[in-house]
Amino acid sequence: MCQSCGFPNIAHQKKMPRRGFMFGAGAAGALFVAGEARSKAKTRESRKPAASPPRPQNVMTPDEALARLMEGNRRYQRGVPKRHDFIAEREALVGGQNPYAAILSCADSRIAPEYAFDSSRGDLFVCRVAGNFVNPENIASFEFAVEVLKTPLLLVLGHESCGAVRSAISSIADKTTLPGHLPYLVTALTPAVKAVAGRPGDELANATKENVRLGVEALRTATPLLSAAVNDKRLKIVGGVYRLADGQVELFA
Repeated sequence: MCQSCGFPNIAHQKKMPRRGFMFGAGAAGALFVAGEARSKAKTRESRKPAASPPRPQNVMTPDEALARLMEGNRRYQRGVPKRHDFIAEREALVGGQNPYAAILSCADSRIAPEYAFDSSRGDLFVCRVAGNFVNPENIASFEFAVEVLKTPLLLVLGHESCGAVRSAISSIADKTTLPGHLPYLVTALTPAVKAVAGRPGDELANATKENVRLGVEALRTATPLLSAAVNDKRLKIVGGVYRLADGQVELFA
């Protein structure tokens, strides 16, 4: 170590001038102060609280989410919905969303999940398609909801008197081809229709429930994301049917 400047591995053949010593000491001090500042900045950053989600009340377990969803459906059945402040809800959701439930619903105009579960904006992540069947597009959408938005619950929601299911039953039974792109719906719903063929009871009701059951199973086993979330118990996937007369959602899968 140099006896003049104090730096290791540096040797001077003659005594360092005072000006050089002051420069070296000053540079060392500046480097030390800068290092201390960076260290303190990192410490302050690590101590900052995590940003709150847009709707903190939506952070819950899968079971809590299901209980809340069904409580909303009971309010809907009784006709006593909560008051929703749409202006305040819009403001809170400008920066993001964290829905507590995702729903695969039929596109039928009589089925409105946001109403059926008396929910606020930002509560439900809804995908709708006639016949509420699973396809790659809604699987990808639900993967986004679960992995990015941290949604803990997914409901496949069928309903009574589903026109898409009825059309599939008729097309299969009559061996007819529907016009336009409607055969795509028939193809998607055929597994449910064929699974209940010959089963006692109402064919349409049976096929509707079977379609929901198949949808739940398809989502639970959708690799790699949804199946992993189910196995980790971060996600619950259930199925149900909406009753047109009273608005009740009957869970069964």
